[in-house]
Amino acid sequence: MSDKSSLDEEDAEAAQASQRAEPAADLEFKVFEGVRAQAADPVQPVKLAPGDSFAFRCHRGVSCWNACCHGADVTLTPYDILRLCRHLGLRPAEFLLRHTVPALHAGTDMPVAKLKMGGEDGKGPCAFVAAEGCTVYADRPATCRYYPLGLISVKLKDAERKDDFHFLVREPHCKGHDETKAQSVEEFRHEQGVEANERIDRGWIDILMKLASWRVLGGPMGRSPTDQTKQMFFMVSTDVDRFRRFVLESRFLSVYAVDPDAVERLKTDDEALLALGFAWLKNVLFNEPTVALKEDVLKQAIAKARAGAEGN
Repeated sequence: MSDKSSLDEEDAEAAQASQRAEPAADLEFKVFEGVRAQAADPVQPVKLAPGDSFAFRCHRGVSCWNACCHGADVTLTPYDILRLCRHLGLRPAEFLLRHTVPALHAGTDMPVAKLKMGGEDGKGPCAFVAAEGCTVYADRPATCRYYPLGLISVKLKDAERKDDFHFLVREPHCKGHDETKAQSVEEFRHEQGVEANERIDRGWIDILMKLASWRVLGGPMGRSPTDQTKQMFFMVSTDVDRFRRFVLESRFLSVYAVDPDAVERLKTDDEALLALGFAWLKNVLFNEPTVALKEDVLKQAIAKARAGAEGN
């Protein structure tokens, strides 16, 4: 389907804000959890606050060295893909082709990219693991950074903000838990450098979190995202080059009010482009006022919606 037709649909969606409703329920959404799929649940369901301590250390001397890099289940966030592309000197389309497999996010059924593992059964080694360890360690995915912690984001009914807390993932093969090094959750997070990922990926996580709640409770007017909207989500989530072309070469800038200085920045700043993408998706999916339609487009959309309502 063309960019023009997709933007026409978005115009109509934007005129229907009064018909949308926020689901009223508590939600716990697992953002990052264990990196290996297995039958036994390795999660220790204990809420860990930033100051809580746990014992763990991973180093070349542990007998399980590199074991967690085989058959790993790693969903790549948008910022993960940006960092790995820069590290490897690849553009997103080539990176996706070489190093990922398409998948559906378990909580939302939205399309995502997962890191490709070796072997015909996908239980072999990660392409980036070597005898000495991870060859992309400085730019490793967020899931790998968090291990052995998991992260849950919680949005309570009527709460003004989301709360995040951590839990421990203890897998039988991992001997890092037998080490005596104690550290707080906050210390571990700082050491692993997760703050940048969380800051840049927050909008993406918020989208998945809200879609997860709608999958359980029912979305706007009982509708699930269309296939076309899912394709838009995948484009923003995985390929900044494609999204940049979409913004600059389609009707996007004719429909949405984007400051000219911001447009210039979007031509070269991938992080800024991701922020726009997340804001745009929130507008398309949930009609949140995260991006503004140009006044004439908004008037046309309202008139079109009214005409449709009168014709029914």
